[in-house]
Amino acid sequence: MTSAPRTTGQLPDTPADRTLPRLLARNAHEYPGLPGLSWQPADGDGDWTTLTWAEIHEHTERLAAGFAALGVGRGDHVLMMMANRPEHWLSDLALVRLGAVPVSVYGTAAPEQITHIARNCRARVAVVEGTAQVEVWEPLLADAGTPLARLVVAEAGAERDHLPYAALLREPAPERFAKELDAASPEDPLTVVYTSGTTGEPKGVVLTHRQVMANALALDAVVELPPHVEHICYLPFAHIAERMLGIYLPCHRASHVYLCADPTGVGTVVRKVRPAQFFGVPRIWEKLCAAVRAVLSLMPAEQREVIDAASAVAREHVGYRERGETPPAELEERYARAREEVLLPLLAAGGLDRVTWAASASAPMPVDVVDFWAGFGIVIMDAWGLTETTGVATTNSPRAGFRIGSVGRPVESVEVRLATDGEIEVRGESVFSGYLQPDGSVRSALDADGWLATGDIGRTDEDGYLWLTDRKKEMIITSTGKNVSPALVENALKQHPLIGQALVHGDRRSYLVALLVLDAEAAPAWAAAQGVEADGTVAGLVRHPAVRAEVERAVAAANSRLNHTEQVKRYELLSEEWGPATGELTPSLKMRRRVIGDKYADALAGLYRD
Repeated sequence: MTSAPRTTGQLPDTPADRTLPRLLARNAHEYPGLPGLSWQPADGDGDWTTLTWAEIHEHTERLAAGFAALGVGRGDHVLMMMANRPEHWLSDLALVRLGAVPVSVYGTAAPEQITHIARNCRARVAVVEGTAQVEVWEPLLADAGTPLARLVVAEAGAERDHLPYAALLREPAPERFAKELDAASPEDPLTVVYTSGTTGEPKGVVLTHRQVMANALALDAVVELPPHVEHICYLPFAHIAERMLGIYLPCHRASHVYLCADPTGVGTVVRKVRPAQFFGVPRIWEKLCAAVRAVLSLMPAEQREVIDAASAVAREHVGYRERGETPPAELEERYARAREEVLLPLLAAGGLDRVTWAASASAPMPVDVVDFWAGFGIVIMDAWGLTETTGVATTNSPRAGFRIGSVGRPVESVEVRLATDGEIEVRGESVFSGYLQPDGSVRSALDADGWLATGDIGRTDEDGYLWLTDRKKEMIITSTGKNVSPALVENALKQHPLIGQALVHGDRRSYLVALLVLDAEAAPAWAAAQGVEADGTVAGLVRHPAVRAEVERAVAAANSRLNHTEQVKRYELLSEEWGPATGELTPSLKMRRRVIGDKYADALAGLYRD
């Protein structure tokens, strides 16, 4: 078997003609027997099915022929609402080979958001998963303002009067059809990614082959991964992070994607695959941290002391690496022993013992969570970027250097500068073309010199590392005119394991208040360790005096680390976790502050009553 290319960023294609179809053709020709895609049955139980890169190339040609038979052609947008299943991944590549533009839609999108996206991109075909999705999308077929004319349904038995997905593959590709494929140019749109709508309607970010390939090369310049690295694909394809990590980079690297259709089952897949790389948005790392802490809290004191000692050695070792220094030989020896005897067995239980590149992005990463994982020798390389920057614009790097708490330095495909008010601005090869308009045109959001105002506030240090402050639109301005970063205060509050989620409120008010949510994993473990008896529910723990007293101490501890303006004067303790299904979080697990503010308006108002 031919080995896959190392991730050095070197490709046989010249920069002038690098496109995703060219990478697929390269993989099928040079690495035909290497596995490219694996998945389990939809229920997550049963044997895994795997396609090699040669099989992927042949399968996507047949799929492309099926889409062409529906009238899909070059430049046409095709909508998809499915979980991370093979029909989604393979259709995406088949459409790109056809010259069409795949557009993934979040599974949690509200009907009005779906209608807006369908009208904005003027798609005539949508591929949806099953009965629930058919019921949401079917009314659009009769909507005079929407050109949608055809639904393709992935799940057998859920089709009703619509086309079964299997029908796309019933006939072999017509003779000479392959000559009609793979004609994309670097300037052609590769996809349109709709922003998740934390405020306002989703906007369609148009990304070209050139922009995506530039970002892929820039990322490979700052990571060190083994050939044919595994990737566990569990975030929505409607999110730019999973598009890059789960579709485009695997084609670039000829690597192996494991699809995880149900994100709640990602832990099981991690334990099976034992990946060398793992990406999680901050909430994922927080939940993993809470779960591990819960297990550790139930261990005997002597065992915890051994783990704490090993973690201290690991953090000391990370400290040298962070400073760009070579750890002393004596520390290397202690770390190797601690890692082998204590840390790796613990990580192996969760499938994380082979991780060499751990990363996060999408929202500010709590420093205490980064510190927790550093105690296991895993440094989470925090990154920053937007859909509009084709994902990562700055990142920490095991190769180029890192600073815990920062979001790293710019990758090669972008420049970064700060405006006078601290707003971060970017320009470069991987910055988007503009927003899609209903007439098919693209409206640029760049200034005359090509700079994009990102809406994020930050600062840079003397070594060029970028440190995020907050979103410009989310900054709290108190009634005394003081600016407060809510994310900074929220992360301070979440340093206590009992507090899983927090929202700080106080714009135009004289002081800050907060909504706090008990962590569903950590709270019961803490209660058991403290001998606290409740009714077995998180709601019962919220009412328990011992829990409330501990939360009070946690808030006081957070306030002691904050200045007077940033301190939280009052708070409400909640038991129901916020999530995408209930609307408080976006599908990428960022807080929808407006939604939470509206849902808990009475509680927030009550915190300001004397």
